[in-house]
Amino acid sequence: MEPKKNPKADLEKLRGTFTLTGLVLSLFVIYSMINWKFYDVQASELGQLVVDVEEEDIIPITEQNTPPPPPPPPPAAPEIIEIVEDEVKVEDVKIADTEADAKTEVQEFKQEEEVVEEEVFTIVESMPEFPGGTTKMMEYLRDNVKYPPAAKANGITGKVFVNFTIGKNGEIRDIKIIRGVHDLLDKEAIRVVKAMPTWKAGKQRGKAVSVSFNLPINFVLK
Repeated sequence: MEPKKNPKADLEKLRGTFTLTGLVLSLFVIYSMINWKFYDVQASELGQLVVDVEEEDIIPITEQNTPPPPPPPPPAAPEIIEIVEDEVKVEDVKIADTEADAKTEVQEFKQEEEVVEEEVFTIVESMPEFPGGTTKMMEYLRDNVKYPPAAKANGITGKVFVNFTIGKNGEIRDIKIIRGVHDLLDKEAIRVVKAMPTWKAGKQRGKAVSVSFNLPINFVLK
């Protein structure tokens, strides 16, 4: 028969181990508490908003004693109008009758017709032409120009430039000297142009028009 172990004997053996373990844990806790860091937590880190509230000055309400309005002014005295008798006699005004009687002569108003100046061209599509053309005009001048005897005796020569207008019907008008030589030669040039036969009128866009024409007449002594 085997002898039984006493459990108290085992606990006696482990007592030293438990004591040593407790001592180690106590030292660890003390060491940890010594090295533990404490932090100061600011209000801004916690997200708190600090609002400063200023107290407004409260203006006391005072009652103003408004003086009563002044009494209305007394009504103005009515204006006294004096009626004065006027002894000035007013004569009757006679208004003359302005209507015309049977004997009044009424003058008729005649409106003057506005004269529209005819346009005179310088260059047109179809220029005016002497009857028979330029050759016939040179023959006309050679046969009709009369050399003034006084100019011939004094040896007066030169070229006279004559300007004239050929009307819509081919008539010659508005003759003038644009560059003359002598009064004797100028007058003869005007005379011979004025005696010209009717020209063939100039045309612009198929319509007869008045055309200005320059003609040189050369007076030469042989």
